[in-house]
Amino acid sequence: MSTLPCASLEGIMTATMDIDITRERIAATEAVIRPHIRRTPLVQADLADFGLPGAPLTLKLEMLQHSGSFKARGAFANLLLRPVPRTGVVAASGGNHGAAVAYAAQRLGLPATIFVPDITSPAKAERIRNYGAKLVIAGNRYADALAASEAHVAQTGALAVHAYDQAETLLGQGSVGLELEQDAPGIDTLLVAVGGGGLVGGIAAWYAGKTRIVAVEPEQSPTLHTAFEAGAPVDAPAGGLAADSLAPRRVGELMFPIARAHVERVVLVSDDAIRQAQAALWSHLRLVAEPGGAAAFAAVLSGRYRPSPTERVAVLVCGANTTAVNFDS
Repeated sequence: MSTLPCASLEGIMTATMDIDITRERIAATEAVIRPHIRRTPLVQADLADFGLPGAPLTLKLEMLQHSGSFKARGAFANLLLRPVPRTGVVAASGGNHGAAVAYAAQRLGLPATIFVPDITSPAKAERIRNYGAKLVIAGNRYADALAASEAHVAQTGALAVHAYDQAETLLGQGSVGLELEQDAPGIDTLLVAVGGGGLVGGIAAWYAGKTRIVAVEPEQSPTLHTAFEAGAPVDAPAGGLAADSLAPRRVGELMFPIARAHVERVVLVSDDAIRQAQAALWSHLRLVAEPGGAAAFAAVLSGRYRPSPTERVAVLVCGANTTAVNFDS
């Protein structure tokens, strides 16, 4: 069972009994998870490298995080800030969250069961197995895996670690914003890919209006876009190239008021734009990104988001669990 000294947890565990996701709580959570996560680097590029009008571009390389995505932050926050029963932890995931929970559980000596849909990429399924978790294929969409995981929790009493609609998850993901503000304090705009919204919710809570936050979603999985139109989280289409990471059907209830307050807009990108962004990141910077990880950059590369001439833009490259680059040959 994961444990920390009571004094180090008391304030944060009390905080997560309600749902306010604040800078103070994100900073306190970051201090707890810091020994277990990487401080991911920045790369400074120029949009001229990609055939666009020249302007500086900051890339936050969160795909270099443990388990291949930002999800490790929220996973460790859950496992370190919540009591874990002997039956261990369970998670439903398109792949990245499951890999992160499996990794965190392995590092902390906890049993883990991960439910994924059959659309999960082989790279992500292999990571989950390699981290020692029990992998269960359940249905063909994230919602199916989530339902199966909930039945498992009811049967075993294991701790459910939600991919995005859990206070500890948002607090952990918000540490990306803390790092980025410290390492690149001058940015005007940050583009963040959205699936269930845990990442953009945590980051938007950290910046709290100090930096423009632009959400990016695939056209075939417009979860936050649909929620903004409806005024509340509602079901949206869940398909497309990035369906194993950005298609949970609806955004979380906890992140929605944060997004409504601090996310300026949602930009939709096509699957072709995402493919082109993946190829461009590899060709020009030798960065490997999965479709969901390249979605935010796709908004800039495709022109769906056009920075002003003096705008200082950052893009979060949030995941790299893909077999798109094959070194066998």
